[in-house]
Amino acid sequence: MEEKQISLNGDWTLYYALEEPSLSDDLRALREKGECIPAQVPGNVELDLCRAGKEEDPFYADNLYRFRKYEFYRWQFERDFIAPEQDNCKWALVFEGLNTFAEIFVNDVKVGESHNSFIEHSFEVTGALKFGAVNHLTVRIRSALNVARGFDFPAMLRNDEFAMLRMPPSSFGWDIMGRFLSAGMWRGVSLQRMKPTRIVEAYYTTLDISPDGDAELLVRYQYATDAPILQGFTMRVSGRSGDSSFSASAPAYFVSGTLQLWIPKAKLWWPKGYGDQPLYDVCLTLERDGEVLDERRERIGIRKIHLDHVLKPGDEGEFKVSVNGWPILLKGSNWVPLDALHSRDAQRLQAAHDLLDDAGCNIVRCWGGNVYEDHAFFDLCDERGILVWQDFAMACAVYSPAPEFAREIEEEATAVVKKLRNHASILLWAGDNEVDEGLSVLKLPTDSSRYNALTREVLPRVVRMHDPYRLYIPSSPYIPDGIARYQTPEQHNWGARAYFKDDFYKHSTAHFISECGYHGCPAVESLRRYIPEKDLNHWIDNPIWDTHNTDYLPHGARGYNRIQLMQDQVDILFGSVPQDLERFARLSQISQAEAKKFFIERTRIKKWRRTGVIWWNMIDGWPQISDAVVDYYYAKKLAYYYIKRVQQPVAVMMDELVDWTHEVILGNDSRQSVQVRYKVEDGDTGEVLLEGERLSPANENVSLGHIRELAGRQKLYLITWEIDGKRYGNHFISGYPSYDPDQMLKWVDRIAQLPEPFDWRV
Repeated sequence: MEEKQISLNGDWTLYYALEEPSLSDDLRALREKGECIPAQVPGNVELDLCRAGKEEDPFYADNLYRFRKYEFYRWQFERDFIAPEQDNCKWALVFEGLNTFAEIFVNDVKVGESHNSFIEHSFEVTGALKFGAVNHLTVRIRSALNVARGFDFPAMLRNDEFAMLRMPPSSFGWDIMGRFLSAGMWRGVSLQRMKPTRIVEAYYTTLDISPDGDAELLVRYQYATDAPILQGFTMRVSGRSGDSSFSASAPAYFVSGTLQLWIPKAKLWWPKGYGDQPLYDVCLTLERDGEVLDERRERIGIRKIHLDHVLKPGDEGEFKVSVNGWPILLKGSNWVPLDALHSRDAQRLQAAHDLLDDAGCNIVRCWGGNVYEDHAFFDLCDERGILVWQDFAMACAVYSPAPEFAREIEEEATAVVKKLRNHASILLWAGDNEVDEGLSVLKLPTDSSRYNALTREVLPRVVRMHDPYRLYIPSSPYIPDGIARYQTPEQHNWGARAYFKDDFYKHSTAHFISECGYHGCPAVESLRRYIPEKDLNHWIDNPIWDTHNTDYLPHGARGYNRIQLMQDQVDILFGSVPQDLERFARLSQISQAEAKKFFIERTRIKKWRRTGVIWWNMIDGWPQISDAVVDYYYAKKLAYYYIKRVQQPVAVMMDELVDWTHEVILGNDSRQSVQVRYKVEDGDTGEVLLEGERLSPANENVSLGHIRELAGRQKLYLITWEIDGKRYGNHFISGYPSYDPDQMLKWVDRIAQLPEPFDWRV
């Protein structure tokens, strides 16, 4: 078997120095004048500095600010490698993630450069290699901020630094992330063999599904060849999933072409809770005169997705997703950076994704302030039936309208779409995160103040060109001119973040909520890992806590303080704030858990007027105070357990008080009708208030009855139900704040012992 790839990951040597005017461009300058330490690839320079003893853990205390100076440094990574013996193939250096302004040298000869940290870069290096001998590879990375000093900044720009640099927006300091501009090769590096004749692109999409379950599959391909005459070429495709298979072939008269076929009784892919996730192992084969020249293997899912998106305010609007003809109620989490230092994303992926699966999420929104996840993330979503809402990597800024910046975005988006488009799990592409909101407040003297060429022209052109059968929306939330921010069908419901049952949350006009969160204190055992003991019990107006609070404080904080909000939310619910950290953490987690549970249950109870909620968020990417329900160290907050219960496909819930009664609702978010035995009890006395048995119709809600209650009376209701011998649990707490903290803690102990019990610790 011919060797196609040589890994260049592992041990490198790193030279670095302040990038001042006297520093020469000669590669010898850093070797002679800079400091030298070992480095790891994939990696980040912060991690290399810490391993070498030059710096301390940037996540601990306020060490973060020690790394500011390195934003103005130059970095030079070097290593040797042995190239294979020469053949008739070309070879390329492939960098899967390169941050950011880099120049690549092989044997001190420049072979390429990069200026985008999000996408793969490939440089053909055949002419620079010494075949069968030792070669020297150098990657020189300039200070991104110094490069940006020479940019032309538009007059309307906001957030100047990150709005002009193609680096993760969150790395510049965010309310959920410390500032880590970083540098390095944060994904893998390899030397790859390029055969003279090879498949370069393959695109699979489901065009139609017949009433009998037959599926029409479209296959688009492109190949490259050095053959002087295109004659005798054939493209074949075959696929199998269990006992279902298909195959087709056709002459490939040109380097680009189409195969179109029907798959009889196809195995359909469904979102989690609505069916199974069969995947077809497909092989695309390029032949010439019967000889196999290249093949490409992938896994695809057969499914048809439709979005009813009616851009009208209030009840006139709509945002409803259907898969294979069935409307889907979507419940899931926003996906933020797995780590502030992205070379560690891969090692955190499996555990973080397991949380999505365990919690019953059938959608995840890849937020636009992040990097683009690699195939491994989407493979898991494909396998587990978790739909992916994928933002392009722009967030909370006004981006440049310059043609050269538009070309940069078009190149990036093209690479991302081509790379990921065959994953069955991808629901839609969204132009950005909250840029429409930002444009709406600029007071531009035009009727089209929210016009954005990047999201209205560039990105839809990319999707139309390379993934035309996928859904696209210009922004999240998409706010066209003429519709107010909180009147659009899809909304980010943040508001003042006051009481979680106030009018803002209770009477949201959203059909689909793609962001909505509430703070919860991390576990005390986790806090001790990044806050010194002397600071632990002083969380207000403490610079150490504030470092893990909002943004990058030397540049100024946002208009809200997460720690103050977290404390105020405890005060709202309980009428006082304890001074003991462990008790405070418990009460804060109760506040968050009840809030997240309320957001999800309001969505389920209002089905189909409301069609989905993507709450913020599952897990932190660095140690912080946040809305996450699992902290950076994987400690689960109380909200995680509550969410897992209320995201079951079939659940019994109680509505808010209306006309003296709480309605009890049986919600079924699946394609199966099931028989359900249910019971609602007083959580203190054990009195049975409602019980019975009822058919739960597929994909519908039904009322099980009403329980009379006085307005304002505080009571715990324990809810259990059984389906095919398996028991489930939920709860409801009635009344208005303030609640007695000791009583609430006792209630939580009882809630924890419901079916599928959990051990809640802080």
